[in-house]
Amino acid sequence: MGMIRGLLAMLLGSGRGSAADLAALLREGAAQGAIVLPTSPQGRTGFDRLMDAVNRLPRPLMALGTVILLGAALVAPDWFAARMEALAAVPEALWWLIGAIISLYFGARHQSHEQAFQRELVASVAAVGPAVEASSPQAADAGPDAALTQHAVSPGENGALTDWLTDWGGTQT
Repeated sequence: MGMIRGLLAMLLGSGRGSAADLAALLREGAAQGAIVLPTSPQGRTGFDRLMDAVNRLPRPLMALGTVILLGAALVAPDWFAARMEALAAVPEALWWLIGAIISLYFGARHQSHEQAFQRELVASVAAVGPAVEASSPQAADAGPDAALTQHAVSPGENGALTDWLTDWGGTQT
């Protein structure tokens, strides 16, 4: 339960939110068996591989189809005109329905793959351990000097933005 509270605190902003904190939290959860992070997509089915292949087809097919349609319009204008008239007869609501179904299906697959990639990334960050902790801003311990700590973790002034706002007569917020 402490792991979930800590993760929510970091995500919602009440914690420091550094990569080192997240990596430490994930290592702790994995050690307790509270979370299981998959590290390889070895268990994919044939259907998944087929759908991944189909998901890669639309852009090349649209590019080739456009070139082929251009050639067909040049070679057989009557045939091309008949096909375009048939497409124009399809109701607009059907076009929207077809687009929504295709977009939602392939969009959901893309989101699923993106989330799997992010899980693998988090697992690799959790496995790296001390290297991530050493690269975070909190690794440079400022000791009791509060001003140095504040300077290390707070952003500085953006000179380019100040110049741009001054040139255009705006005010910096």
